[in-house]
Amino acid sequence: MSALLWCWHRLFALPLGAADGLAWLLAVAALVVTVRALLVIPALRQARSQATLRTLQPRIDRLRRTHRDDPRAQAAAIRDLHRAHGVRLFAGFVPLLGQALVFLGLFHVLRSFDRTGASAIGPFASTSTPLTEEVNRATANYLFGAPEVGAFLDAHLFGAPLSATVFGGGELIVAVAALAVPLALLAAVASHLTARLAPVGTDGTAAVLRVLSLWVFPAGALVGGAIMPVVVLVYFATNAVWTCAQQYVIRRVLAAEAATAAAAATTAARARAPRPGAKPRRR
Repeated sequence: MSALLWCWHRLFALPLGAADGLAWLLAVAALVVTVRALLVIPALRQARSQATLRTLQPRIDRLRRTHRDDPRAQAAAIRDLHRAHGVRLFAGFVPLLGQALVFLGLFHVLRSFDRTGASAIGPFASTSTPLTEEVNRATANYLFGAPEVGAFLDAHLFGAPLSATVFGGGELIVAVAALAVPLALLAAVASHLTARLAPVGTDGTAAVLRVLSLWVFPAGALVGGAIMPVVVLVYFATNAVWTCAQQYVIRRVLAAEAATAAAAATTAARARAPRPGAKPRRR
């Protein structure tokens, strides 16, 4: 994450300057786009697998009723059905795992620019001996040297420091909120729309997950807007918008594929049907 962020920041710093806040925010957004673009193919495979799984659900229910008294035979029959139709349940965790690792790595790198507070070491750890401002400016942050660390600390956008939060904004709370609130709202709205674009499940677990995706997760994005640094909110907003757009595109792709498959099946059925007035073929 440090290497990707360094490359993008160097690129945007050419026209904007190393200490420009917009250059840093664009670098974070570009990093998100880069990683999510690499995960498009696994996400599409996951969506196709889930679509196939939904069509197999009636057959899976029949297998469960048939092998009600033999859990081992039931699991084997369902596994064979999945294998026959190319369904890979664990493949769906690849995009989620990738996004989680990206967030943890990026969050740690961004927070490590300012190690003057108690929460300065590790992704979710704290320290009782934070660095002084002078030592912090002179200490490298992975691939970012001391001059680039100072550039990040000096970077502001509309008067708000990139590492500031709404709760810790102090005298700059208005400037910080002017950035944090729109970013949090964008992330919340995009998360809500993504849930609406997702296929609706029929079982109880799917119903609970849908309620969480529609309302609880967007509410979490709003809460995060008050406690997360501005630069981290850029990650959340960019990631949420990409997820929403990707869900829309994948939905249209799957709908087009389903229409093509249905048309091909109809054409094949018509080709097999006897012509009007013709005698049916004996088998």
